[in-house]
Amino acid sequence: MDPVAALEEIAFLLERDRASSFKSKAFRRAADVIGEYSADELATRVRDGRLKRTKGIGDTTYTVIAEAVAGEVPAYLAELRARTGPATTPAKGGLRARLLGDLHAHSDWSDGTTTIATMARAAALVGLEYLVLSDHSPSLRVANGLSAERLLEQLYVLDELNASGAAGEIRVLSGIEVDILLDGDLDQTPEMLARVDVIVASVHSKLRMESREMTARMLHAIAHPQTNVLGHCTGRLVEGSRGTRPQSTFDARAVFDACAEHDVAVEINSRPERQDPPDELIQLALEAGCRFTIDSDAHAPGHFSFLDLGAARAEANGVPADRIVTTWPAERLLEWAVVPH
Repeated sequence: MDPVAALEEIAFLLERDRASSFKSKAFRRAADVIGEYSADELATRVRDGRLKRTKGIGDTTYTVIAEAVAGEVPAYLAELRARTGPATTPAKGGLRARLLGDLHAHSDWSDGTTTIATMARAAALVGLEYLVLSDHSPSLRVANGLSAERLLEQLYVLDELNASGAAGEIRVLSGIEVDILLDGDLDQTPEMLARVDVIVASVHSKLRMESREMTARMLHAIAHPQTNVLGHCTGRLVEGSRGTRPQSTFDARAVFDACAEHDVAVEINSRPERQDPPDELIQLALEAGCRFTIDSDAHAPGHFSFLDLGAARAEANGVPADRIVTTWPAERLLEWAVVPH
């Protein structure tokens, strides 16, 4: 099989399984290295031993490449497929089959692990037609949030990516996961907020603030005319390597009534460690008449597989497909997103 494809599939499967990012990055780094060689040159470098001495190629990645060059499915990949299933699975039914897009994903421009193009190809691999790139905003320094200048530069990169076809058939839309600041303002300049396609507004700081203050903070952000999505609204963590974290306290009925009034979608965050909102709040948002979006919050290509969990939770809670904006074609999604709310 193609050695680059083998390395990228291994990385995808490791990411899907939430293995150490150090491991997946090693396979992606090796894929980048050999991507510079033609098939003949790569085969020659395997035969004469030069590839084994190449920076970025370790013992395991070398074995994978050598087996692929020899026309075999690498044993490491075969073992991963047997244990976790292949990267591409048979067409899914139900609500998951109706998801066309993802409004919340990150690249190496902020705290994601790979390039925009790699993220886009992975989104296409799981059957999506469009992806909103929503890297972090500047106040989240730990996540390398984008200043206005860097965000503007990213917009030009997205234009070139879509025009060149480097992302394949999928369409990459511009976006941002913008921090909801303590006073409820959005953490980016008005000029840049007006330029992106989709705005996901999320609380990342002072998650334990008093309920009345948190409610006011969220209501202010929801009322912003350019807010499209309320991201992972409780901020909880229910499992995983970062441990657990209780959900923020706020007047959920008031918040979801405001989302319905301003036509701001409530995100069903698909990350296994978040599963946010909890079921009882999904039910409350349904009663309030909210729209929803099912998003992966992917920070690595394999994380797009988390959409399966988000769709299953939405389905279990009886969320109708026509209330989920990520079941819409891109043009309808954009028409909804660009209208001030």
